[in-house]
Amino acid sequence: MNVTPSFSGPRNDRTDGPWANSPTSHFFTSLRTRLHYVDWGNHSAPTLILVHGALDHARSWDWTARALARDYHVVALDLRGHGDSAWSAEGAYLMADFVYDLAQLVDQFSRDKVTLIGHSLGGSLVLRYAGLFPDRVERLVAIEGLGLSPQAIREKAARAAPDRWREWIEQRRASARQTARHYPTLEAAVARMRERNDHLSVEQALHLTAHGVNRNEDGSYGWKFDPYLRNPAPQDMADDELPNFWRRISCPVLLCLGLDSWASNPVKDGRAAHFQNARLVEFAHAGHWLHHDQFDSFLAELRAFL
Repeated sequence: MNVTPSFSGPRNDRTDGPWANSPTSHFFTSLRTRLHYVDWGNHSAPTLILVHGALDHARSWDWTARALARDYHVVALDLRGHGDSAWSAEGAYLMADFVYDLAQLVDQFSRDKVTLIGHSLGGSLVLRYAGLFPDRVERLVAIEGLGLSPQAIREKAARAAPDRWREWIEQRRASARQTARHYPTLEAAVARMRERNDHLSVEQALHLTAHGVNRNEDGSYGWKFDPYLRNPAPQDMADDELPNFWRRISCPVLLCLGLDSWASNPVKDGRAAHFQNARLVEFAHAGHWLHHDQFDSFLAELRAFL
């Protein structure tokens, strides 16, 4: 597979059409942090923003972005601490900061309504944003972005808050003592990527890895994301408040679930009932990254919804 890296440059498309075969790279500032996004061109079309999940990056959306770029002005964000966006100096990644960053990006691109698509952490962000600013969102797709199941929330709440805080401190200290994992070759990093998601093809894993690693001084490879992202602060986990956001969303919502995933079914566990206008689509032979695992089926459902 030929992997085409993103590049910084003027906001002009590099194809004969209004959309780009590969995106251009850009930066903006939010909460004093330099954040990165890629732009797929077609600026006169309605804006569609793609938001990746935890430990992922904007280029994981390339297949989806390329398919939608004829009809939308597609923008994919690198969340803070991910991809080519800056890391937090304190290693702090609060949900409120992520949502603020998304709000800043939306305001930069459009005064009209936008369409939002998010996966996992990104799904939880776009759902929160749409609950805060329902008049700014045309349609919304959340791929396993509802967070913990009601049962998991109850189990977490059963643990005393001081115990959860102490556990976080111990995990954070352990992370600080660990040496970042390096891979001697790109192929070794690709192999690790496929261990994490065995549904991926070699081509997919190569693309995701090539855009998800940096080359170290000794020639080895390391992931771009901040390792501190693995240990979110305990005060940032107000899962029981999420239905208050969901109830305020006024646009149509498509909820996507992989049947091989660990995620709970939101219709069966009652979470889907909090939405005014939501529909669930399940994907067989797909895990948590269902938009990679069953791309053709996902794209067909996505096009029909949009």
